[in-house]
Amino acid sequence: MDGLSIGRKQDSLDEVVQESAKLSLLARGSGIEVMKQVIYEGTVFYLYPGNNLESFEFFYILEGELVCEDLSLSLKKDDYFYVKDLKDIVFFEANSEVSMIWMINESVFHLISQKVSKLLEVVSKVEEKDRYTFKHSVRVQNTSIKIGKKLNLLKDELDTLIVASVLHDVGKINVPEEILNKPGGLTDEEYAIIKKHPADGAEMVKDTYYADISTIIHQHHERLNGSGYPDGLAGEEISIGAKIIGVSDSFDAMTDDRSYRNAYTPEYAMNELKRLSGVLYDTEVVNALEAVLIEEGILNSK
Repeated sequence: MDGLSIGRKQDSLDEVVQESAKLSLLARGSGIEVMKQVIYEGTVFYLYPGNNLESFEFFYILEGELVCEDLSLSLKKDDYFYVKDLKDIVFFEANSEVSMIWMINESVFHLISQKVSKLLEVVSKVEEKDRYTFKHSVRVQNTSIKIGKKLNLLKDELDTLIVASVLHDVGKINVPEEILNKPGGLTDEEYAIIKKHPADGAEMVKDTYYADISTIIHQHHERLNGSGYPDGLAGEEISIGAKIIGVSDSFDAMTDDRSYRNAYTPEYAMNELKRLSGVLYDTEVVNALEAVLIEEGILNSK
């Protein structure tokens, strides 16, 4: 039935098992993640103040006993607690194995997901192969997030963009190092290999719990006029996440040294993006990037 999702016992979107705990992602949507956490007996953990003033966390104990030494308080089955604008660190200890529901209104599971962690390791290996794009993925992620906020993306869209942007080039792990670092122009055969990386990357991430990541990575080299790859999509066929990464990726590529040229200035890169705005790149996305760069003092306002 449209709009209804059913989960059975032991079902989850993803699961992380650690020495002291097990965390299962049960659902995510509208900027909220719902998780089941099992904390093993004797484990000490803490809640700490965060930087996001809008963050809200809710915990509901299903089984077991938690002790909060700071408050001289014991919490058991059907007790609950929540955190909003926490000022000090609060420590807890599991007096027995504890099972509880954890809900939070921001994306946190990807920070500890073993699947995502393994993919991030692959990204690091790609950047070790390609000496001219070290930290490229992190820069593209930072720029993409700023553009997404400027465009007022929905919380779900922004959460997905955070992960998709840092993983966008993961498929380059299949590209030989001599092609990635070639100082001259690529042959048609070499370019054909490069053009496979969006589809390869999409295949690598398709079983993660973010349903749209695969699509965004697959499309991040598509262009508005249909001249991109791998599928020659055009206009609204391209997702907003892919459009944002496409602009961020191109700006970073132009303003970074390459084997065949030195870095261009931010002004030159921005002028190129604006010249091709509405042709290759989404105009609204390009304008949002320009606004971000002016706010940060990288570009001068006109």
